[in-house]
Amino acid sequence: KPGEIEGEFAEIGVERVEKELLTDFPVILPKGKLFKRPLDEPITLPSWLSEEEANYYVTVFQKTGYTGALNFYRNFNRNWELLKPWVGSKIKTPAKFIVGDKDLVYHMPGMKDYIHNGGFQADVPSLQQVVVMEGVAHFINMEKPDEINKYISDFFTQF
Repeated sequence: KPGEIEGEFAEIGVERVEKELLTDFPVILPKGKLFKRPLDEPITLPSWLSEEEANYYVTVFQKTGYTGALNFYRNFNRNWELLKPWVGSKIKTPAKFIVGDKDLVYHMPGMKDYIHNGGFQADVPSLQQVVVMEGVAHFINMEKPDEINKYISDFFTQF
């Protein structure tokens, strides 16, 4: 419900919440018991995330709050309703798909089968390549920026 998790986040504080969100992906937030580690336990940032970058996100969410971001998840069912007229549509533009092997989405039930055994190719007939990056989670552009930039550059320079 709107306001509930925002209230829990407010009790914890934006700095703690943001650093947890950036370093503990995938995030599962059971009501009343946010995050896996005790609130007094220090958070060590991963090598790909500087204190300066983390603080940038903290500053932004201190200004905006989390309601906008959370509303994306609150609206999942409505998004499916709005997109229903396009069920079965094909994405016909050339595409490359890159995912980290540690990304939660990649491990959702049925996802690997869909990606690697024809379902994805059927929905995206011009899919040229699927790249599964080893040792990478959800924030692939931050975790392996040089590799991601090369994949993107190589993809666009072929046209």
